[in-house]
Amino acid sequence: MAARRILNPALFICDLQEKFRPAIHEYPKVIATTQKMLKAYIPVFATTQQRAKLGDTCSELGLDSPDGYATQVHADKSLFSMWTSEVQSALRAHSPDSHDVVVVGIESHICVTQTTLDLLRAGHRVYVLADGVSSCNKEEVPVALARLRAEGARVTTSESWLYECMGDAKIPEFRAVAGVVKETKESTKEALQSLCKI
Repeated sequence: MAARRILNPALFICDLQEKFRPAIHEYPKVIATTQKMLKAYIPVFATTQQRAKLGDTCSELGLDSPDGYATQVHADKSLFSMWTSEVQSALRAHSPDSHDVVVVGIESHICVTQTTLDLLRAGHRVYVLADGVSSCNKEEVPVALARLRAEGARVTTSESWLYECMGDAKIPEFRAVAGVVKETKESTKEALQSLCKI
């Protein structure tokens, strides 16, 4: 019988908005990693930070578009943390049990950090993708990841997490997810070289 290693996954997409595009270090690489994770057949929870001022979620992610990816919630917030009452309600509605939450987005040292800390305090396991987070100042990223690791988050990469989530080549989605890994091989390599060397 096929054995999954991660039974209750959730993808948190933190504030990947148009107005941040010119400011964030290697923003296109964060977007590419997020696009890959959206193909992983897991529930999606997304936020924007003050959408009226900072713009919509980047259109190439296709969140809640007719031919894109449905979200459990796509909430606007003023809190830095994604752990708003709206997101909490959506996560509980999806499943009342603890989740294995994988976090991508920006900024590593602010919204990603506060989201991760809140999720850990709420009893969830949290995976922060080193090839899926960034900040305006690239020097903030390794400091934030070191802190989150010390706080109990699992800092890993998108490919490692995808294979850990599956756990077994016999699960029904294996062929499709392995195909995603293969088709994103070059963008993954570029993201790792750009975001994980700092």
